[in-house]
Amino acid sequence: MDVEKLISDVKLSSVVPAKITGADKVHEFTNMDLVMKLHYIKGLYFFNSDAVEGLNIYDFKKPMFHFLELYYEASGRIRRSEDGGGRSFIKCNDGGVRIIEAKSSKTIEKWLAMNDSSVNDQLVYDQVLGPELGFAPLVFIQFTWFKCGGMSIGLSWAHVLGDVFSASKFINIWAQIMAGHQLPPQSLNNSRTNKFINNPLLSTVENLPYSIKRVDPVGDHWRITNTCKMISHSFHITEKQLNQHISKIFGPKQSAKVKPFDVISATMWKILAKVRGNQQPGIVTIIRRDNSCDREITQVSNNGQVISIVEAINVKVSKSNVLELAKLIAEKSVDETKVVEELMEKENGTLDFVVYGANLTFVNLEEANIYGFELRGKKPIFASYNISGVGVVLVLAGPENLNGRIVNLVLPEDQIEGFKYELREELGVF
Repeated sequence: MDVEKLISDVKLSSVVPAKITGADKVHEFTNMDLVMKLHYIKGLYFFNSDAVEGLNIYDFKKPMFHFLELYYEASGRIRRSEDGGGRSFIKCNDGGVRIIEAKSSKTIEKWLAMNDSSVNDQLVYDQVLGPELGFAPLVFIQFTWFKCGGMSIGLSWAHVLGDVFSASKFINIWAQIMAGHQLPPQSLNNSRTNKFINNPLLSTVENLPYSIKRVDPVGDHWRITNTCKMISHSFHITEKQLNQHISKIFGPKQSAKVKPFDVISATMWKILAKVRGNQQPGIVTIIRRDNSCDREITQVSNNGQVISIVEAINVKVSKSNVLELAKLIAEKSVDETKVVEELMEKENGTLDFVVYGANLTFVNLEEANIYGFELRGKKPIFASYNISGVGVVLVLAGPENLNGRIVNLVLPEDQIEGFKYELREELGVF
């Protein structure tokens, strides 16, 4: 579709902290932050007209000025240390968060009825840090007004700032301030270091962990170069469909003990193995929330994730049953988080890696509070997140009125139709 026919009247501006942060304020990246630096997170929220009626862009910007006083790192810009071997950090120079305004001649109902994930990219700014790295904003927020009076809000977030849980918390807190809630500054800006008190380093890394792939140095242009066209696809598994699928695989007596994420991931693993034929993924990466990371008392920015691998040894995945694969995911995952951190520490944060797509990657976002973003007490009618990468599968909670799960994928274009066919055969959805 032609972008100009979907959105128009695009305007750009910036929001900076209401008060000057200070000349010497910096934000040091952890090793895990820098592992994620080539990836970007995109969040998208749709609100009906009753949630935004009468509001203008200033009503959204005004609370952001005060919010960024507390969360000034988001307004900073990337720098490299001169005495630290070139390790990157954020200089908190109040460069600002970029704001995009746009309009669409469609209604939200018609937009969602297109059921085309790729068009949603037009509602979230396509962010890449660099090549002028020192001037590139870390956060973009796009407000798109629809013909019906509703609005979408798209968040584009550099993963080096934090994971999806951090990104959704960022926008939720901004909405709370907009609603008049007072938040203590110390809940947002506790200092972080690279000493890893809670994550002591292991022995010296000799081999590259399976969960990441090293790429050629990217310099000041932090992006992944794909060798093929990537397509986004999204589908909804209702609560009824999910329960029936789990019961069919595990039986009624065992269904209550099964985690939906494990079953969905195992199902997607088998389907994609069929689609890929001779290049079946024997090793997959599983990324989950790190529940040992206390996000209530730490600052918003945080890449608190557990990165594991699961290997199907002497198993042809396309011929396996989902039960077998789900048990592998639940019981045989190998945590590589500390090894990945150690490798980045060993290289002083200067190497470049791909995480999402180094293997077929499943990301558990079931606990992400994406429906915690409210305007005038109204929740979004639909919300979703994606992460840049190749061969990435995200599992999120479904809309509160529908429950179930939303599954978002980013796959090579030549795999999408085969995937839809196999998905229809396996689950009856597409």
